[in-house]
Amino acid sequence: MEIQAYVRILRRRGWIILLTAIVAAVAAFGFSRFQQPIYRARILVSVLPARADWGLSNSTKDLLRNFQTQLLTHRMAQRVIDQAQLDMNSYELLAEVEANPEPDRFLIEIVAKDADPRTAITIVQTMAQIFVDEREAWNQEQDKRDRIDVSIVDNARDAPLWRPNLRMNLLVGLLLGALAGAFIVFLLEWMEADILRTPEDVERVLGLSVLGAIPPGAGDATRPARRLARARRALPQT
Repeated sequence: MEIQAYVRILRRRGWIILLTAIVAAVAAFGFSRFQQPIYRARILVSVLPARADWGLSNSTKDLLRNFQTQLLTHRMAQRVIDQAQLDMNSYELLAEVEANPEPDRFLIEIVAKDADPRTAITIVQTMAQIFVDEREAWNQEQDKRDRIDVSIVDNARDAPLWRPNLRMNLLVGLLLGALAGAFIVFLLEWMEADILRTPEDVERVLGLSVLGAIPPGAGDATRPARRLARARRALPQT
């Protein structure tokens, strides 16, 4: 299809794409406004070997997965609930919590998502502190050269809004609406593919040269004369 054909289609039906994009964006905005806000708090826990030893460093990296499992147990969740006096059970708390090990940086990221930003902050701060206390108690039973030092990098200070992401939802709505509009335009053009609209279409389909065409509205020039003739016939004959 030539560029001119695309331009012609956009001129005739471009409003469909624009309209569907606007409708989808408005729907995304309304959906975002009715979503319950969810806030996300995070805290970083440093996990470092007691000495710069290659074997101990690799052992520490391997242990990060085990530490992740310990953080996401019902035992840990219940300790957090009891210490922070949260009004939830261990299943509800674990549904809000993530623990992401980062072996390259010797870190564990603890994340909590909750409708109350203060609750999210309390969960990650309490869980991180309990984990640090447990590891310190374990270190007391180990040789100083074999210990793994665990500490909180920085306290959880805020819990920014995580969902809904209004800007992202609007962008996705616009894109999906535009795609839906483009599909509608394509469908309409496909249904009218057999209609010859321009002399170029006639020449392409029939293989004949167009010598002339009746201009639009050419039949309108005879309408005044026809009306006058009808008026004369309606006059009484004398």
